[in-house]
Amino acid sequence: MKKDNVIKNKSYNFAVRIVKVYQYLCDNKKEYVLSKQLLRCGTSIGANIEEAIGGQSKKDFFAKLSISYKEARETHYWIRLLTDTNYLNEKESKSLLQDIEEILKIIGSIQRTIRNS
Repeated sequence: MKKDNVIKNKSYNFAVRIVKVYQYLCDNKKEYVLSKQLLRCGTSIGANIEEAIGGQSKKDFFAKLSISYKEARETHYWIRLLTDTNYLNEKESKSLLQDIEEILKIIGSIQRTIRNS
């Protein structure tokens, strides 16, 4: 992967948003359990992308990328759950869901490219 790339930037910016959502949920909604789950998986996406970029082999890169994809799927779940339990409103969750779905598509595309090469 290039030193400065789309998925690296998107996953980092998404992690920043997740940290802010976590702070909001703790401070304003007094929600600490579900929000902690969201914080862990939502910030893990970018961390695993960074590890993938530093991977020592194609196999290592793919393995870390696969973890990022799984963490993104989990993040998608927690956003939906927080929305359906009224901790996040529709406007807040729609934007987060759009971002995570875009991240999932990009990671999935990279995985397909690697598998086909």
